[in-house]
Amino acid sequence: MFCPFCGNELGNAIAFCGSCGSNVQILSEHESPIEVSEEDLLLKYFRDGHTYSVILDILASKHNLKYSLRTLKKKLNRLSLHRRKSYTPLDIVQAAITKELDGPGQHYGYRTMCQTLRQKYSITVKRQDVMRMTADLDPLGVVQRSRRMFVRRVYHSLGPNHTWHIDGYDKLKPYGLAISGCIDGYSRKVMWLVCGASNNNPEVIANHYLQCATEFGVIPNLLRTDCGTENGVMAAIHCILRSNHQDDLAGAASHVYGSSTTNQRIESWWSYFRKQRTQFWMDLLNDLRGRQLFNGSHEHICLVRFVFLGMLQKELDETKEIWNTHTIRAVKQSRCPSGKPDAMYILPHRFNGTDCGFPISQDDLDQFLAEPTRSMCGDDQLQANFKDLHTQGNLTTPLNWETGVENYITLKNMAEI
Repeated sequence: MFCPFCGNELGNAIAFCGSCGSNVQILSEHESPIEVSEEDLLLKYFRDGHTYSVILDILASKHNLKYSLRTLKKKLNRLSLHRRKSYTPLDIVQAAITKELDGPGQHYGYRTMCQTLRQKYSITVKRQDVMRMTADLDPLGVVQRSRRMFVRRVYHSLGPNHTWHIDGYDKLKPYGLAISGCIDGYSRKVMWLVCGASNNNPEVIANHYLQCATEFGVIPNLLRTDCGTENGVMAAIHCILRSNHQDDLAGAASHVYGSSTTNQRIESWWSYFRKQRTQFWMDLLNDLRGRQLFNGSHEHICLVRFVFLGMLQKELDETKEIWNTHTIRAVKQSRCPSGKPDAMYILPHRFNGTDCGFPISQDDLDQFLAEPTRSMCGDDQLQANFKDLHTQGNLTTPLNWETGVENYITLKNMAEI
């Protein structure tokens, strides 16, 4: 699919073109649904690292495909998908690890690195080989990560969609990049992770909530946020949608305000998020400031958004996918199950949980949905100017941070800002 404004390929873009920044959401709304083949489903769930029994359960529960274990193994064998053979050559594995260590992956532990290799590069490798190579290639990073310590409080939840925890992440805000996230308290599945020009606009946060409810066809039993004014519209919409239910938390009781310290699920996840992803971007953008290439002005902030926002959103999508398919280890103090967030969310019966959400129709959601009113970089005039300069300079859409920095410097010089 291509952008109708600049002609560049959209790739995985959902709302905005990564090249010109134009709103292309209308294309996805009118796009014919894509049929996912049986082979694609098997490939996805196998590479996500699910066990055979979980794959069978997901296929039956979510896709109405019922196989025996023997049939599943035969189908996987035909696709050359094996757990303990056909390992990828170690030189290829080392090259992929080296590439990851050159970017945000420099903050990964070996478990996350192993998951990234499996999902991003389709690499089959033993975990101990990844641990050994990571230690050889990044010994200092291994030592730094091994010294961390977390103290966790006890958390209670009856099942998926019982409580959604929502919060904004502001560590990249000095550079104009605002992140909003939501996590399901029971499964720890990240429901949305979106970067934009603002996470303080109530309409923007409400739209994230509505888009998520549209994607999953459900709203949670309880919504938990901090006391920021950006959550007001979303809270009101949720309470209205829950007003006709008969449970104890129906209506106004279905949303809870609290301090950030009591919103522990999402606050705890932000700590992981910084170590695994945003620390790299903080260092990168801080380096631009140190080189006198960024001064915090409106023009510089808009240029950072124009160049890096699409790339960062792709990183966030990748982070969400890796997190939702990794295995959460059992913790003695926790009352919630251990396993893969996707599996715990889709198959709560396997973890002694119950789906606590309420199905919602698209008609109920459509009455609140609104078109985005702001451009990607937050200033229509500057965005149009940057788009023209991007075309004049014959610049390509950046695929990595090095190209992004080059584009930023080139556009900054062309715009004389």
